[in-house]
This record gives sequence, C-alpha cells and structure tokens, in this order.
Amino acid sequence: MLFLFTIMIKYFLTYLMLLSASLSVFSQNTKIDSLNKVFKNTDSDIRKAEIFNLMADEYKSIEPNKTIFYAKKALELAKKTEHFIEQGTSYNNLGNANIIIGNYTEALDYFTKAQIVFEKELTVVSQSNVKNVKDGLARAYGSIAYVFMEQSSYDKALQFNFKALRIYEETQNSIKLLRIYNNIGVIYKSQNNFAKALIYYEKCLFLQEKLKDSNIGTTINNIGLVYLMKKEYSMAFEYFKKANFYFDKFPNLLGEADLNYNFGNYFIETKKLDKASENINKSLTGYTKLNNKFGIAKTYALQGIVYSMQGNYNDALTSTEKGLKIARELKILDQVQSFEKNISEIYEKLNQPDLALKHFKLYSEAKDSVTNAETIKNSIRAELNFDFERKELLTKKEQEKKELIYQEQKKTSLIKLTLSILLTLFASGMSFLIYNRNQLKKRLTLEKELAVYEQKALHLQMNPHFIFNCLGSISSFIVQNSSDAAIKYLAKFSKLMRLTLEYSKETFIPIDKEIESLQNYLELEQLRFNNKFSFTITKASDIEDDLVLPPLLLQPFIENAIIHGLNPDAKTGTIAVSFTIVEESLICEITDDGIGINKSKELKKSLVKMHKSMALDITRKRLEMLGNTKSNNTDLQIEEINENGIIKGTKVTVKLPLQYQDKL
Repeated sequence: MLFLFTIMIKYFLTYLMLLSASLSVFSQNTKIDSLNKVFKNTDSDIRKAEIFNLMADEYKSIEPNKTIFYAKKALELAKKTEHFIEQGTSYNNLGNANIIIGNYTEALDYFTKAQIVFEKELTVVSQSNVKNVKDGLARAYGSIAYVFMEQSSYDKALQFNFKALRIYEETQNSIKLLRIYNNIGVIYKSQNNFAKALIYYEKCLFLQEKLKDSNIGTTINNIGLVYLMKKEYSMAFEYFKKANFYFDKFPNLLGEADLNYNFGNYFIETKKLDKASENINKSLTGYTKLNNKFGIAKTYALQGIVYSMQGNYNDALTSTEKGLKIARELKILDQVQSFEKNISEIYEKLNQPDLALKHFKLYSEAKDSVTNAETIKNSIRAELNFDFERKELLTKKEQEKKELIYQEQKKTSLIKLTLSILLTLFASGMSFLIYNRNQLKKRLTLEKELAVYEQKALHLQMNPHFIFNCLGSISSFIVQNSSDAAIKYLAKFSKLMRLTLEYSKETFIPIDKEIESLQNYLELEQLRFNNKFSFTITKASDIEDDLVLPPLLLQPFIENAIIHGLNPDAKTGTIAVSFTIVEESLICEITDDGIGINKSKELKKSLVKMHKSMALDITRKRLEMLGNTKSNNTDLQIEEINENGIIKGTKVTVKLPLQYQDKL
C-alpha cells in the first residue's frame, strides 16, 4: 500500500506550496505597501536595489511575473552601482520565480550566476558583510539542489545540499539547517536509502527539540513513515504516537491529516482493518476541511483498498471512483493509472468482466501516458544537466576572464602611477622584482602540479600490481576449489575489477566508494581462504558522505594482514577496518589478531620481500607525495598489539588530511 505515498509525494509538496502562498497573501500585501512607501522616500540607488529585491521576494509565491519584474530592476541598479551582494540576490530571486513558473533551465542559469557572484564576493567582502554573502551563497546552493531534486537528479542535489549545509553549520543558521537536513532526508528516502534518511531526519529532529520548533510533529511523522516503509512496524507505531502527542501540543490540521493517513497505512499493513478505516475517515475529514484535493484523492484510494480487503466491493468501487475523478481533475497521471487498475480489479471481483476489461484498457492507456511522460522527463533532465554543466563552465570562464582583465587594468594603473612618481632606475628595479616574483610563483605552481602527477602515477602503479595479485589468487582458487565456487569467485572478482578500473581514473573517491571496494575485496579473500577469517568495516557517524580519500590506499595493508598477519595455527582470524575523524584528520585503522609483524617476517621472509617492495613501498610513497601536497598532514604507523607481553596481532594506522568532493 505504501506505493501510494511514493507516487503522490511530489504533487503533494507542490500543493502545500500553493496552499501556503494563499494563506500569506494578506501579510505580503501589507509588506509590499510598506516597501513602496519606503521606496518613494529613498534617493540612493543602492537602497532602491535592496527594496526592489525585497519586493521581488514578497511577490514570488503570489505573482512570480512581478518577482521577475522587480528582480530585473534591482539587477540593473546593482550593476550600475557595482553592488555585488544585491546582484547575487537579484539572480537568486529570478531563479526562484522561474522555478515557480516551471522554467528549470532558466532557473539553473540564474542560480549559477548568483553562485559565481557570491563566491567571488566572498574573497573580497568586508567582515561586516561576510554573513550576508555566505547566506546568499548558501541560498544559491540550496536552490540549485532543489531544481536537481525536482528533476530526480539526486546525486547533484545531494552535492549542492552538502555545500549549503557546510555554510549554514559555519554561520550557525539553525532555521536554514532544519530545511537542509530535511531536504537531504527526503532525497535519501526517495532513493530508498532509509538508513541515511533517518540520520538526517533525526538531525533535524534534534535541532527542532533544541529550538522547541512547532513543526516537530511533522518530522517525527516522517521518521515513522520511513520505519513503515522499512516494515519495522513497532518503531513506526511508536513514532506515529509521538507525532500525535506533538500535534496535540502544537495543532496542525494538515500534519494531523497526514498522520492519520499514515496510521491508516500502518493498520492496513498490520491487518487491523477496523482501525485503518477509523484513521482513514479522520484523514479524509482533515483534508476536506483544508480543501486539499490531492489529500482527499489519495485517502479515497486507501479507503477503497480497505473496503476491498473487507470484501465490501461496492463501497470500494464508490471510494475509488471518487478518487479517480479528483485525480483526472488534477491531471495526475500516476494516480489515474493506480485508480484505473484498482477499479478493474474490483469489477473483476464483482464478476463484471466487461467493465473490468474496459478499465484495464484505461489503466493501460494511463500507464503508457506515464511512461511517455517519464521518457520526456528523462530527456529534459539529461538536457538540463548538460546545459547546466556547460553554462556553469562558460559562466565561470567568462567571470575569470573579466577578473583577469580587471586585475590587469588595476595593475597597469598602479604601474603608471608608480612610474609617474618614482625615478626610472627605481621603476626598473621594481619591474625586475615583480618579474622574479611571478617566475617564483610559476615555479611553485609547477612543483605542486608535478607532485600531484607523481601521486597519480604511483596510484596507477597500484592497478597492475593489484590485478596481478588477484589473477594469482584466481589461479590458486580454481586449482583448490570446485567449478561452482570458482564461478562465484570470478563473479566477485569481476565486480571488484569493475570498481577498481572505474576508480583508477580518479585521484580521490568518496569514502563510501572506498568502503564498497574494500568490502568486495575482503569477501573475495574470504572465498579464497574458505572463510578462515571474518571482518568488519565501520565508519563514524560524523563522517559526511562527500568525504574523499585516494583509491586503493588501504587495500595493500589489508592484503598483508590476510596473507602474512593472521595466525596460521588458528582456525579463524579477525580483521577490523575503521574510519574516524580526530582533530581535522581522517584516521583509518586496520587491525588483525594474527601473529604480529616480527613473527610474520621470520616465518615468511622470502615471500614478504617482493610483496612489500611492490605494494607497501608504493603505498608509503603515495602517502609521502600526498603529504607534500597537503601540508604534511599524513602519517603511517604499523605496530604490534602487545597485551601483558603477549602479541595479540598488528595494528596499521593511516592518518590522512580531510578532503571533500566539492573542494578538490
């Protein structure tokens, strides 16, 4: 039954936006009248630009065309006065207006321009205005994320939400943080990544409890819905009860209607149909009071399902047809498709095959329409992404070009002024010093780039070494095991190779990708060694998803632990891999309960020599080169675990600088 929520959520959010707009029209008109009075008494072009932007923001939810009108006036004055904060604000307002009228391509173009203006201004703005600039930049990032979320481009939406998140965390803007946490939770839920959705919903909840926010019931209801979608019914019920408590404390008619709808779904899933009917009727009453047609339609659908499960097909048909009528009125193709299918099934149970066939055909037509609409949407999404990336690049290049011209003009003016004041000899000396400085800067830049290229070269050396070792393992495994086991091993090896080759072109990869690669490698080695060892991989909760590290950096240490570290006399061994953040550094630890470093060298000295020279030495060199490019914030320690004089294994600790995807 939960698919109804998934189909309808996007349209429901749009409806809420329109409802909120209608409720705030009166107060907005009052603010606009006040701004008009202030404007008439203002002579400053800068102040006029600020007022135009405020008026544009007030009109965005009631008359987006007026938002565009006033934002363009503000932009014209901001450019005239070179007031860059108001320029960026104008671009943000223009982008928001284009979102409301459905012009996502134009919206992205304006948000990108706002992003570039604020990013540039952040480097030169005075301390008194830095918060305004950061808020404008975070607003641009969040708006870009919203456009990509609307187009189901979830990876890009997450990327820009995380950029906004870091700024709001820095400026301690709790209200904006609530929205970003919630938006990230919505994206992860849309991807059915329930674990991460819960993390960000709970971050939002923690902040709401701290601020005593009146919308806390809605967040708790969302958490309950995630547990319901995971079919963890007891947890879902507890959160729904808690949400009900907060709705009693902070009345919210729409939130209560949503909660009763979710309760209805819960009782359907747990086969308590009488309670389901009771909550569905409460939900229907709430949506009707709000004249929320979308909510009414989805509740009729749920009511029809309950009647069908009770065998009351005539009432089921009545409810479903009511919902279908509203869905057609709202032109929601997904919903029409679902209703037609349900009606066809009801007529089939009523033994009316002609009507069942008729509505099945209507269902098929609706399904084709949905498919065609999705195909068009995918095409638009691809075009939008390409156009955004192209425009973003062109706009940045144009901005860099203008900045270069501006800097050159500024430098030329300074040189002319200096030449008019100083003697010829002194001017010649200054020119010589400037030339030397530029040469030194170029040399330092080339040295830094050389270090990066050497790091990439060392990374590329790891790929043939890693593939060579895996091929050797396959050969050994095929000789020692059955063909079925070998096929299973080869399938895992194929997946691992695909990941390895995919990451080989990157200098850094997200931490979740590295964990996925290590997981596959350890599962492969478990097969090879007949489950002689077990393993765990853990990541601290404060590590964000866009944290990155060099690929294939930890694999040689894990390989060494498996082949040379685990105790050959023990039946099983254990390997633990953990990732934590300590004092602005990423700490990666690999521990085993094997025989220790010194004993391993004594037993397998001849075998270790080549392995160390090819893998561990390359990895040490990679860490050294990474340290050279990241202010020496790297370290490697390999030590035995000694408890009361008894060797309990080996621990490898790798310290890396914190790197994030959007800062590479």
